[in-house]
Parts: sequence; structure tokens; C-alpha cells
Amino acid sequence: MADPVLTSVSGRTVCLWSEDMLVSKVTVVGAGFVGATVAQYLADRDIADVCLVDVVEGMPQGKALDMMQAAPITSHDCEVIGSNDYAATKGSDIVVITAGIARKPGMSRDELLKINANIVQGVAKEAIKHSPDAIFITVSNPLDVMTYLTWKTTKLPASRVIGMAGVLDSARFQAFIAMETGFSVQDVRAMVLGGHGDLMVPLTRFATVNGIPISEFLPQAKIDEMTKRTQNGGAEIVNLLKTGSAYYAPGRSVVQMVEAILKDQNRLLPCCVQADGAYGLKDVYIGLPCVLGKEGLKKIVDLKLNKDEQDALNASAKSIKENIDLMNQLLVAV
Repeated sequence: MADPVLTSVSGRTVCLWSEDMLVSKVTVVGAGFVGATVAQYLADRDIADVCLVDVVEGMPQGKALDMMQAAPITSHDCEVIGSNDYAATKGSDIVVITAGIARKPGMSRDELLKINANIVQGVAKEAIKHSPDAIFITVSNPLDVMTYLTWKTTKLPASRVIGMAGVLDSARFQAFIAMETGFSVQDVRAMVLGGHGDLMVPLTRFATVNGIPISEFLPQAKIDEMTKRTQNGGAEIVNLLKTGSAYYAPGRSVVQMVEAILKDQNRLLPCCVQADGAYGLKDVYIGLPCVLGKEGLKKIVDLKLNKDEQDALNASAKSIKENIDLMNQLLVAV
């Protein structure tokens, strides 16, 4: 017999058997390295049923079957299906968009704009038809512009269209801090704001090891070096791989966001969201400190940035807006 679960219904705490509880559904569009990794992590952690979608016939079906055959080993009960038809995505709680070409050596995220804008726009149009109540998480690059495009295409409230970047960039920053200090990464806390690119803003002033500022452990020159490495974190991996880009850390970053939303965890995470006046920014999707829960974006947290930090954030926003303007010129209907 299944284990009983306590939950709240109409303000009352009641006991339900697990088979009576609704299972969440997450669609992942794009069955490449990032998309497949997201699907695998979601299944392995038993977070939700997963529908993996791709235009390549057989690819999502084959990868989904492979994941299901791993279920007896990982002991997850989630269903993973693959399809080339968006009809299979019907009723999704969350849609994750990873579709698009991967960045190649020497290619900036901005250069991906012309190709990936058309892909993401088409995906968003199809997905919203079958899941009008879903929350969308965009992963395709250039991230901030593609998240804006997803919002404009779906016409959803901005709170239900979020981009994954800050979680990944912050994880990279935290990893570098742990490597340089020798402390456990579990004790490191750091946050990166701004666009997902060369102008991202690692907040070194707020970075700590178990509450102690990293400036207590590292000289400023080393901190500056880590900041630069974080800003070039994706490019470093691209240059090493030569034929692709990162997918383990991006995949896990998406799953952290999905879990925060589905479980209404009120996690404080840096995400790409519509600024709407926050930090003096408007008409732009950009990485800011956010609280995520069942509604998607619950609120933007207002940190007191110093002048250098605010100037860097403004410069990042300016670059994103320029690329949004370029995209609007390239696409007929946005």
C-alpha cells in the first residue's frame, strides 16, 4: 500500500494516499544534450512526468525509452515519453525550451540570435496551444533575448515566463570559489545578476563561505580573476569541448528551478525575468534575484547595489535591449 501524505485542501490539513495525488507534467522541447539531461535529472529525482519533444524523428523516443529502462536502477516512478508531436505535451505544468543550435568555438551568444530566434518563436507558438496554463522556462541562447521572445510570443503574464541563466552562472561562480579556497562547495554562497554573457555581474561583495566574505580568504586580484572566469564560464567549456557546449550544469540548474516551482519552495534564485522597474530597469528581461514558487515568479528581491554594481547591471541591460531591437528587426511578428 502507498504511504499516506499530509497536504492542505481548502485550508484544512488532510491525509491523501500518494496514488490519489496529481502528478506534475514537464515538457522539455529539444532532445539534445541539455534537454535530455534535464529530462534525466527530472526523472531521476522523481519530480514529474516528462515529455521530451524534438523535430528529429526517433531521437526523443529513443532517449525517453533509454531513461525508462534506467528506472529500475534509479528507482523512479516518473513516466518519460518522447514525441515529435506537440499534442503529446498537452496539459504540461511547465514547458522548458532548450531547442536551438549549440554555440560553437569563437561564436558569441549574440551570434546565435538570427538562428535561434526563429526556432524559439516556433516552439513557443506550438507549446502554448497545448498548455495554456503552463509556466515557461527558456534555456536557449542568447538566453535573455530568447526569454523575452518567449514572453512576447506566448502573451503570458511575465511571472510565468522565466529564463534559466543566473542559477547556472552563480553555480559556476560558487564552484570557482570552492576550488580557490579549498572549502566545501556546500558552504559557498554567491549570486550572479545581469545578462547571460560577457556582461554578467558576479556580486563579489555578497559572496561568502559559511557567512564569511570571500575577501577574508582571497586577495582582490584572485577575486577579479574568478569574476572574469565566471563571465567566460560557458566559453571556456565550449573551447575545451570544441564540438559542443555545457549541459550537465545547465541541466541541473533548470531542474532546481522546476523543483522550486512545482513544490512551491519560495527559493531565492537569480533568474532572467522582466525587470518592470526593478533596479531602475524597464522593457528588458535580465537576471535578477527572484523568489520562485507555484505561480512562477513570486517577487523580485531588491538588493542595495553600490554604484559599480548598478553601473555594470545597467551596461548588461543596455546590451540585451540592443539585441532585442535587432531581433525585432529580424522577425516579422514578435
